[in-house]
Amino acid sequence: VQLQASGGGSVQPGGSLRLSCAASGRTYAIGWFRQVPGMEREFVAALTWSGSRLDYVDSVKGRFTISTDNAKDTAYLQMNSLKPEDTAVYYCAGRRTYGGLRSAYDYWGQGTQVTVSS
Repeated sequence: VQLQASGGGSVQPGGSLRLSCAASGRTYAIGWFRQVPGMEREFVAALTWSGSRLDYVDSVKGRFTISTDNAKDTAYLQMNSLKPEDTAVYYCAGRRTYGGLRSAYDYWGQGTQVTVSS
């Protein structure tokens, strides 16, 4: 499965961005992660393609929304009320099998940079 992330950019604090992740095939779950240089990659959000399971890291709850368009095999991360601390490279990932949504992903897309700055 190949994953192609897009939609990053620069935005002022309080602004919004929508990231997209186009998948070449279906997995059990799709997740978004982010990484700041020198820091470990952080889980952000995940959703099963069936829609039955959903998870967010506490720092984005109420601001970010993960969704999928199963007809297009595309996942989205709608990011609202962005803060400077959301600045990172964002990655989408696919998990093949049932399990915790925060780890053990099998497929990774390239990153897309999100910069939140005034």
